[in-house]
Amino acid sequence: MSAPISSDEVRSDQVQPDQVIRAQGLTRRFGDFVAVDALDLAVERGTIYGFLGPNGSGKTTTVRMLIGLLTPSAGSVTVLGHSLPRDAEWLKRRIGYMTQRFSLYEDLSVRENLQFVARIYGLGYRQAKARIRTLLDAYELADMSRRRAGAMSGGQRQRLALAAATMHEPQLLFLDEPTSAVDPQSRRDFWEKLFDLVDAGTTILVSTHYMDEAERCHRLAILERGKKRADGPPQQLMDDMGARVVEIEAPDQRRLRQQLLALPQVVSAAQLGSRLRVLVADDIDDPVAWLRAQPVAVGAGTIEAARPSLEDVFVISTGGAERE
Repeated sequence: MSAPISSDEVRSDQVQPDQVIRAQGLTRRFGDFVAVDALDLAVERGTIYGFLGPNGSGKTTTVRMLIGLLTPSAGSVTVLGHSLPRDAEWLKRRIGYMTQRFSLYEDLSVRENLQFVARIYGLGYRQAKARIRTLLDAYELADMSRRRAGAMSGGQRQRLALAAATMHEPQLLFLDEPTSAVDPQSRRDFWEKLFDLVDAGTTILVSTHYMDEAERCHRLAILERGKKRADGPPQQLMDDMGARVVEIEAPDQRRLRQQLLALPQVVSAAQLGSRLRVLVADDIDDPVAWLRAQPVAVGAGTIEAARPSLEDVFVISTGGAERE
């Protein structure tokens, strides 16, 4: 097992001025299990950087290393120009962290929770009072400031958790699957708040397993089994994914799907309602004509090209989802 990184292994002058996070070879082992495997990462200031991946892909472990809660088994990392784990205590005062599960006190009211968080961050009485007033208005919590947190809906508690995480106006905000238990409208509203924070100068790193949220990020890393499989702006990842997308209407989709997956040129085939969404290797110049010429497609209805999606990128990046 590799030794933990030393405090002198990373210097702030190695990091570009516009980068708030830089990691090289970041690795975390738990016994023989490698949760994060040689991850390289660069997050630019004033952006939303996303981690997309299923449960067990290493998203939470990576976030915990980046905020100083876990010591890497190997590799180097700087956050806000400071080396970890050496400067972990300094960093905790300058970042915000919102966990997947609601972590505030359910028996306290909205205002009492915010007062408690303000005290933790050392805000003076007047500063805390003004900041809490601002947050109650910004996150639409003023009318429920006396309500116990345990009596709030999932979306309301989510807004309260985000208000608490930004109490001290952090330069960098970490969000670990923050919308996993809320409805689609609350998720949409939550992301509008995130863009407001970015406009005000905050950099955000967010982990998610929702494709629509991943598309909202300025840049995205796809993680699987602790490894980074792809990294770039979502649109660029879709443009460069290395496959072409075709949709097919057919009477017996399950049989056709199995037959298509047996073809080496077919990366993936998934049923979407009355259509099959098929990913064909991009060395096939005309995938529609190619599919029409395949014996397995005899009797199929409409066969037409379709636009790629981020889900397609994920399937390609993770090896065709183990050939499904």
